[in-house]
Amino acid sequence: MTKVAGVKFKTAGKIYDFNSGAFVLHIKDKVIVETEQGLGFGEVAVLPRSVEAPAKDLKQIVRVATQEDFNKRQEIKKLEQKAFDFCIECINRLGLLMNLFSVESTFDRNKLTFFYTADGRIDFRELIKLLVKEFSIRIEMRQVGIRNLSKHCGGIGKCGRELCCSSFIHSFDPVSIKMAKEQGLSLNPTKISGVCGRLMCCLTFENETYKSLKKSLPKLGKIVSCPKGKGKVIRQNILKQSITLRLEDNTETEADIKEIKIPKQQDSN
Repeated sequence: MTKVAGVKFKTAGKIYDFNSGAFVLHIKDKVIVETEQGLGFGEVAVLPRSVEAPAKDLKQIVRVATQEDFNKRQEIKKLEQKAFDFCIECINRLGLLMNLFSVESTFDRNKLTFFYTADGRIDFRELIKLLVKEFSIRIEMRQVGIRNLSKHCGGIGKCGRELCCSSFIHSFDPVSIKMAKEQGLSLNPTKISGVCGRLMCCLTFENETYKSLKKSLPKLGKIVSCPKGKGKVIRQNILKQSITLRLEDNTETEADIKEIKIPKQQDSN
């Protein structure tokens, strides 16, 4: 059996499993871990538990962060800011059409990763030469999507709360316009798009609930009976579990799902 703890490197970042060995850890403890890129500074997100995975398959938690590590982390932040400012200067000098939004350094300071967005491919060979000459360490340029930009920068959504992607979503699930249709939302792009310009991630949160609730409602266009008479379904109130009918005298009425009756010949439709 191996002791495994979950560690994340960003507030809403993905949680990775690490071999915690004999360390006694608590949630939000800062730890130094081994990663494929070098040493990393992370935070305990899941308490250690015993698993059957071989220890050799997992990277190791090296130690609980010390005051020296915290001081070093502050120095790294200064290096990242310096690298960001210098890179912006070089991008402007070279006239590159790219939007740099973040720079990250490994904890052992042997690699700098520059995150950017762009409409297409960028020839940044000259840029890398300037960065290597300035910092004398490994450089990686990583192009990411617009959602990742919003996740990193954060902000306030239309709901008035902090963006889901920057506060608790670990990874992005596919979002489709069909989800908005299922929930009876306006298909106006400005109303169902987030600050990133893509469909709002929160459309996925209640999609299964809406799909389940809709199963008990007759479809639009169905002819059903209610206490006020027979009529055609013209609207559905999914959460309220009611429908709006246009009666035979051309008036409209709202009826609870428990009040309506579907003619037998339509039951199988």
